[in-house]
Parts: sequence; C-alpha cells; structure tokens
Amino acid sequence: MNTRLTEADSPARGVEPFTWTFTAPLYVGASLNPINSSIIATALVPIASGLHVSVGSTSVLVTSLYLTSAIAQPTAGKLAEALGPRRIFLSGILLVLLGGLIGGLGRDLAMLTVARVLVGIGTSAGFPSAMVLIRRRATDAGLTSPPGGVLGGIAIAGMATAAVGPPIGGLLVGAAGWRWAFLINIPVTALAMAMGVRWVPRDPVREGGPRGFREIAARIDLPGIVGFAAAMTSSIVFLMSLPHADWYALAVFVVAAVPTVWWELRTTRPFFDLRELASNGALGRTYLRQAFTLLGVYTVMYGMTQWMEAARGISTEDAGLLLLPMGAVSALLSRPLASRNLVRGPLIASAVSMLAGSVGIVLLTSHGPVLAIVSVSLIFGVASATTTVGNQTALYLSASPEQIGTASGLFRTFGYLGTIVSAVATSVVFRHGADDHGLHTLGAVLVAAGVVVLLLTVLDRRLMSRRTPIQENTNTVQGEQRVSTTDVPAIDPKRTALLAMDFQNGIVTHIPGSDALIERVNGAIADVRAAGGTIGYVRVAFTEDDWTAVPESNKTFAAAAAAKMMHDEDTTTRIDERLTPQEGDIVVRKIRFGGISTTDLDRRLRDRGIDTLVLSGISTSGVVLSTLIDAADRDYRVYVLSDGVADSDTEVHEVLLNKVFPSRAHIIDTTRLNELLRPA
Repeated sequence: MNTRLTEADSPARGVEPFTWTFTAPLYVGASLNPINSSIIATALVPIASGLHVSVGSTSVLVTSLYLTSAIAQPTAGKLAEALGPRRIFLSGILLVLLGGLIGGLGRDLAMLTVARVLVGIGTSAGFPSAMVLIRRRATDAGLTSPPGGVLGGIAIAGMATAAVGPPIGGLLVGAAGWRWAFLINIPVTALAMAMGVRWVPRDPVREGGPRGFREIAARIDLPGIVGFAAAMTSSIVFLMSLPHADWYALAVFVVAAVPTVWWELRTTRPFFDLRELASNGALGRTYLRQAFTLLGVYTVMYGMTQWMEAARGISTEDAGLLLLPMGAVSALLSRPLASRNLVRGPLIASAVSMLAGSVGIVLLTSHGPVLAIVSVSLIFGVASATTTVGNQTALYLSASPEQIGTASGLFRTFGYLGTIVSAVATSVVFRHGADDHGLHTLGAVLVAAGVVVLLLTVLDRRLMSRRTPIQENTNTVQGEQRVSTTDVPAIDPKRTALLAMDFQNGIVTHIPGSDALIERVNGAIADVRAAGGTIGYVRVAFTEDDWTAVPESNKTFAAAAAAKMMHDEDTTTRIDERLTPQEGDIVVRKIRFGGISTTDLDRRLRDRGIDTLVLSGISTSGVVLSTLIDAADRDYRVYVLSDGVADSDTEVHEVLLNKVFPSRAHIIDTTRLNELLRPA
C-alpha cells in the first residue's frame, strides 16, 4: 500500500509537533464518550418520571451505551488504523449529533435507547482515533518518549470529564429538564466538527484509488469483529441478568466465543490479537488494572448518587455537586502527572486511594456528615486521575505503534467491563432499595477490587522503571548498543519464515566479524527449522538481460549493471556454504535492494500461510531496511535479529536498529528468538 502526506500534515523534525490546533479537537472528541457515559446518572429518575416508567427500566440507557461502547471502541480503533483516523473521527461526531437529536426529541424509552446506541457508536471513535493520530505524529517528529503533556490532556478529556458528568447532568436536568442530557451533544459536536474539519490532519492518500468492501473487510477482520460483538453482547446480557442468571445468554456466549477464538488465532490480520495479548503481559495487566479501578470510580458515580438521593433525600442537583470534587481533583492532577511520563507511582497511588475510598464508603451512613461524602469523592478523584494517567502511559509504552488504535479501543473496552460490573453490582445490591446496608456491601466489593489493583501493580516488575520505549528496549554491552524487545508477540513457527538475506560470498567477506555473524544466524536457522518454521534465502544476482533492463535513473544498480557486477553464475553471488539451503526452503534471486519487490517471495510465503517474518542479512541499510519497509507495508508481522544483521557503516547500523526499525518491527536477538519459539 502506497500513501502520501502533504507537508502540512507531517511536521518537520525540530518543529513543535503538538500545537494547540492539533490537540484541541482530539481532546473534545475524546471527552464525548466519558461525559455521555456519566451525564445520564442524575437524569435516570427524572426520565422515569417523565416517561411514566419504572426507575429500574431506565438502566437500559446506561447499559446500552456501555455495551455499544465496549464493542465499538476497538472496532473504531481498527477502522482508524485501516481507513484513517480523521475519517473515523469525523464520522463518529456525526453519529453523536444524530443521537443527541433523537434523544432530545424522544417520546419513549425505545427512542432514547436508540439515541444512546448511536451516541455510544459515535463517541467511541474519539479516543482510539486520537491515540492513532498522536502516536503517528510522535513517530513523524522522531520522539523517543511518550508525549506526556498530550497524554495528560487526553486523560483530562477522559476520566476527568467522566467525573464531572454527574454534576453537569445534575445542573442541566435540574434547570432545563432531562432532555438536555441528550441535547447537550448538539453544541458540543458542532464545536468538535468545526475544529476537526479545520485542524485534524488529513489521512494519508492511498494511491491506486479507494479500497473495495472485500479488502476493507479483510483488513479490519470483519468476522472477528462480528464474533467479538456477539460474545461481548451475550456476556453482558448474562451479567445484567444476575442474580437471576440468564443461562441462554451464557450459552450464546460460548457458541459465539469458541469459534471467534479459533478464527482469531488463525487469521493473518486478527481484530483481537490473542497471541499478542497472551505474550504482552504488560498490556494485559494494564487492561485489568483499568477495569478494576473503573469498577470503583463508576460505583461512586452511580451507586453513591442513588444512595444520596434515596437514603439521604438529597436532590438531583445537590447529588451531582457533591461529586464535583472528584472531577476537579481528577482534572487538576492528570496533566502534571502525565507530563512526567510516570507509570508505577501513579498506579500505586491509584490502588492505595481506591482502597482508602472504599473503606470510606463502608463507613458512610445516611445520618453522617456531608463532609464524609465529599471526602470520599476527593479520594476517588485521586484514584481517577492516577489510574488514567498511569494506565494510559503504560498503554502507550506497551502497545505496538501499528496497533495503537485497536489497543486503545480495547483499553476503553476493559474500562467499560468495569463499569458494567459496577452497574450489575449496584443493581443487585440496591434491588430492594438504596440503603446503608447496600452501600456498605458495595464498599466491601470495592475493597476487594482495590486489593486486586494493588497486587497487579506492586507485583508487576515491568513497572519498576520510568524508561522510555527506546530505553526499555535497549541494552548496552561493551559500549555498543543492541536492541532487545522484552514484551513482544508470541511467534507461531508454522506461520513464520526466517529470511537469510544477501549472505553470499562476495558480500560476507566485506563485513568485519562475519564468522561470528554467520554462526549466530546459523543457530537461528536451526532453531526455526526445529520448531517447524520456514527458512527463506534471498540473494542478489543478475543475468545479461537484467543488466540491460536497469535504467540509467537507478543511481545504484545502473553503475552495477555498467560494470557487469554480480552475475548469476559467478561464485561471488552464491550463498555462503555455511548457510546452505535444504530441501523445502525458499530461495529467491533479486535484482534490487529489497527481498520482495523483484521476486515472487510474497506469493510463495502467502501460499504457505506465512504472515510473520524474522529478518537477518547484510546489510542493515540495504536489504534489511528495504525488505522491512516493504514487508511492513504488506502487513507482515516483522522481527529483526539485532545480532543477525550487519552493515559496513556501524553508525548507520545503530541508528536504524535503535531509532528507525522499532516503529515498524520487533527488535530481538537470536537468544530471544529461541525463547519465543518455545511452546507456552
């Protein structure tokens, strides 16, 4: 796939990449989902009264947006990666506008539910699209650490706006009626659309025209999305049925989940990359911490709100205002914490504050002072800010650049699982009324969740340092940098090919230390072969016709053709005898730098079901660089053996390994390759 950007859309090195015009629309877009998630909290009772339905039946307005968002967030992230973040961002805003209009004009609960579904789908585009845009802008600007200030702004747009949702909702509903819980989206989306159209960078232009439906469906893994949606929907229906379990929903979950897992483990472009999630423990733990912490935060938003109105007789407006400190503290803490790129400290603070706040909930009574409620709100404000900042930075560090959209969507999905469990727990505990006993039961549940969050944090050795992604992936040995990625996707040998490129007699002799290099690559070949993987050999050689066909415009190969260099039958173009191919190996001859562009290598790999490449070769700045970029553009998962590549220019070699390659490939050494090939 060939794309191009205009100069305006790709900042020059040394120029501030994150101007306010770039970040402002992203912040507004990212805030739409959390604020719509929470603003409804204080409107449920007035909606029930206005539509003459039970308060319990209005819970569908909460769960419908949660369910929709849980599915739509990673889907939007996948679409942003495949079709362009700007397109998805602006399309989402239009859906929010439509949902706001339908909800504001709705005459029954069914119309309001449709409105919430539309709002859920539309608002789900904001956060993953923003993360894709931020990550791409950081890569273009050559940043080697997370843009903490920008992530802090996204954090404020996320949990901070969610925390101020109930106060805003209380004021709006109290002053203008419950319909403004929907109509508020109209002016906000108008602002977001105006900023988005003007300031959000244009998506890369794909040369060759638009994609067809089949290509798009394959690229986003449509079957995986459908299976994920079915499994997620049925699991949530089951959860919401508790304590009277809906076993049919559980059966549907199993029927949907099993084939979906089977498909995701075998397709070349999985929507939910289970293999990577299983191997990337840091990312998985980030998801779990987010889910358990948001279980606590949203229980305060919804559970305490219901308790304040029912048990203490506090008005809707006052109930929202009493939760305002949570939003204020969250907003004040988010940006300064994020700007320092801290992870472990904020996450420990999150776990401790969640435990302290949960104990405070256990001690609250309907006759106690209002100051106690405000104190709990303040403590959970700290938990809200620190968990969002810590986990969001951990997400940025743990997710691969090419999958940051889907990973960001799943990050929000796990958060919504926490909020759904919160809604279930609140519904079950308060089914006979929102009294002190029920509140204390919720507090006990949150204490247990806080313990889990604390353990997931203090026992996570990946959180012991503040190193940047480049620092995290770099080891210094005898004064020489070598890159070794620690958390990388698992390697399925049956779908993997190790490519030994340009290891031929006339090239190997020009590289210092070539004997040791050949020995390491030979060992890697043996490991991959023993595990059942494929070995591919690439060599550069020309026939007379090839020489004749090289145009003068080709700066490198026109000179080689004129000098009649590297003839196909010359011994200098033969593969080094220490790496002699065996029966069943793939061997191709190329006539340019890359190993794919002038060969049938791609077809032969696809015919064997291979979607993962491990690259070794001479030189790093030649065949390795060209093949890596080509393979990445063809959507292969790529690994580069840091001790299996070499270049006559050591400075260029180091820059490529440490600065260029990590944005497109996983950098490992031959020892790490051996470990990744072992069965789990």
